[in-house]
Order: sequence, then C-alpha cells, then structure tokens
Amino acid sequence: MSAKLTTRLLSEAEYSSWNQLVSSSPEGSIYSRPEYLDVLCAEAAGRFAILVAERAGEILGGIGLFERKNRWGTYAMGRLLLYYHGIVLKPPVSKYPSERTARQLECLSALEEAVGSRGYGRLQLKSRSSLADVRVFSDRGWNVTPSYSYVVPLDDMSSAWGRVEQNLRRLVNRSEREGVLFDDEDDFAGFYRLHQQTHLRKGADLYLPEAGFRRYFERLREQNLCRLFHARTPEGRVMASQLVLLGSHPVCHTVSAGTDSEYMKSGVSAFLRWKSFERLSEMGYKGNDMTDAALNPVTHFKSQFGGDLHLNLVLTKPDRGGFLLESMGLQAGSAAKRGVRRMLARVRPSQAGSDK
Repeated sequence: MSAKLTTRLLSEAEYSSWNQLVSSSPEGSIYSRPEYLDVLCAEAAGRFAILVAERAGEILGGIGLFERKNRWGTYAMGRLLLYYHGIVLKPPVSKYPSERTARQLECLSALEEAVGSRGYGRLQLKSRSSLADVRVFSDRGWNVTPSYSYVVPLDDMSSAWGRVEQNLRRLVNRSEREGVLFDDEDDFAGFYRLHQQTHLRKGADLYLPEAGFRRYFERLREQNLCRLFHARTPEGRVMASQLVLLGSHPVCHTVSAGTDSEYMKSGVSAFLRWKSFERLSEMGYKGNDMTDAALNPVTHFKSQFGGDLHLNLVLTKPDRGGFLLESMGLQAGSAAKRGVRRMLARVRPSQAGSDK
C-alpha cells in the first residue's frame, strides 16, 4: 500500500526542491518561484508561503501562495505582475490514463482541503492551461471561470515567422530598413517613462510606483529573472519597451509593454515583439506567454503573431466574513445602478413623446 498523501508548508531550506518541480511542470512558471514571490511581496505589501502535497517526502504538487491583508482579514489571489497564482503538479509517470487521473485528483483533493483550511476570507487560484481537470474544486463549491492568454512557440523561429500576419511582417521589415535599433539594456527609466505614459493615455493601472518598480526590476535582474527589451531610434531614443520575466521554466512571460505615443503608428511595437521573440529563442526559451487575451485591440494585435490561444481556469472560493459582506454590497450597488438606468430608459422615451 502506498504511503498517505500529506500537506504542509515548505521551509526556506526546501525551496530548491520546489523550484525543480516548478521548472519541470507544465503548470510551472516564474510566478511560483519563491525568489519571485519574495521580490513582489517586498514591493506589494504581501507575504508568501509554499504549500505542498507530498508522499514519503516526494513533492507531488503545490501552490505558491501570495497573501495580503486588509480590514476584512487575509486573502490570497493574483494581482498585476502575478498573472498566474495557482497549482503546480509533478508530471505524471504512469502510462495508464486512469492511474494518472487518479493520482492527480488525489493531489488536487489534498491541496484543496489544505488551502481551504488556511482561513482566507477571499481565495482565488489561477493555473496555467495545462491544468484542465478541476472537478475537485467545482464539486466542493468553488466557482470556475475562464481566462485566456496567447502563447507564442519559440522553438522553431522559421515556422513562427510564417505564422505572423503579413501586415506585421511588413512593419517589422520596414522598421529594420528605417534603422530602428533593438537592445536589451537595463534602461529602466526609458521603460518606466512609457509605462507611465500608457497609464495616462489609457487610464491603465500602474503596476507599482516608480521607486518600487525599480527595486522590483533591479532585484529580479540581479538574479537573471527578468530582462528589458527596447526599440530605439537611430539616435538612441526609446520608442517602445517591454519587460519579460524569465526563470528556468521553458516558457517566459511578457508582463508589461509600452510604446511612445509619438511612434504608435510607426509599426515599432511589432518590431519590438518580434525581435524579443528572436532573442528569447536564442536564450533557449520554447515559448512566450504574452499575458492576457481579454477582447480588446491589444489582444487583436497579440493574436496577429500566430500564438496559440490558451484557456486558463480561474478557481474562486466563495468569500467569507467581511469579504462576503463587501461583495454583497458591491453587487447590491451594481443592481441599484442597473435599476436606475432601466428607469431612466423608460422615462426618456415618454419625455421625448411629450415634447413633440
């Protein structure tokens, strides 16, 4: 009889074993690495813990938990710069599908029970697309919703270039002819200028305040866990810039990109993306997750690079305590606003009729 599956939190001395699993797992990513979580926690007022399920000392799966507090209590979920906040499983070894499924369900059941008992008022997990069987969670009352992202294969760049839409290939080639330069210098000031400009232009959230974002970048760069890529004018001005998270997993992650408003129509964004793919492929990465594919113009731009659309499942446990009251209040407020809009819609036609 096989040993019982147990769960516990890892100590710092055991993080290397966890990182080995993260690097080899289809669900793995830099977001689950303690080094990354430590840096993010320092700048985003959080703390982290690595919860694992193991048998006879062998880690079979786990979750890198990013925890924060507010007036309602402790909660664990993703945020900007933490796109995935979910389960990582050891790749199965059995050749029988039934055995692989049984072992996965056993591990997921243990992790669900363990994470659910930690007393979070709000809890949300978001795993990479390879985790498709979440019946354990839905059967135990969790809500399951879809999220999407494009992942561009980088293992065959000739084939990848053929999948890029013709118009983007034209823009890349034009930028090259016009002398646009590509580099991966640690020019954080140039990157943040465009990040802030995007925030002002689109009303998008700042990922971190400038000083905190700089510390975040510098600490990760020292550990070779991130890289900045830039497109520049022949004179050296940054036209577009993007931040990519690296790590030992074969898939890297583009988490932030910005283009100078003066060059929005120049095609330099396509040039930067493609040149970054080429560099990342040279570094040995097999894929780049472009991070998020909500329906909007930016997502349409991402789709033109010929990446694969991945369905990621978001698991949300029903809120508890003050978090539940808060969410109920928000729902009530939204319902009230909808009611007002419906009432105004009925009143306006009648007013229009009386004015004729």
